[in-house]
Amino acid sequence: MKPGKVRPLAICVFRHGDRILVSEGVDDVKEQTYYRPLGGRIEFGETGAETVRRELMEEISAEVGEVRYMQTLENIFTYNGLPGHEIVLVYDGAFTDPAVYDTPEITAVEHNGTPFRAIWKRLDEFSEKTPLYPDGLMELLTISTGSNVE
Repeated sequence: MKPGKVRPLAICVFRHGDRILVSEGVDDVKEQTYYRPLGGRIEFGETGAETVRRELMEEISAEVGEVRYMQTLENIFTYNGLPGHEIVLVYDGAFTDPAVYDTPEITAVEHNGTPFRAIWKRLDEFSEKTPLYPDGLMELLTISTGSNVE
């Protein structure tokens, strides 16, 4: 995160029954565990859908089929004591390999080689103490009647 810069992101919600796939992170300053759907920074000349496919292949070596644009969310936040600002394109999608849905925990890797954990969590497992980011995503998911793109 570069101070004073707005970061463009694309994330994708993958659903499996009443669960979604999320990465787990920790804000050490807030002493808080948080969750976010997988995805990442949109590169110059890349569409949001292309970003989702590239990021999921890089992070968990999984191929993404069709994706459907849901909404754009603006996320202004503080992480580890530093301010951040993101414009987040949110997609709904499906994996081409059904085995991904049966893997309860996936060891994923950031672009810099840092490992992280991706897990399937029910929407009712998120709370103020264990939030789902970006801001506004929970509301979007609870009113969304769409399911995975097949």
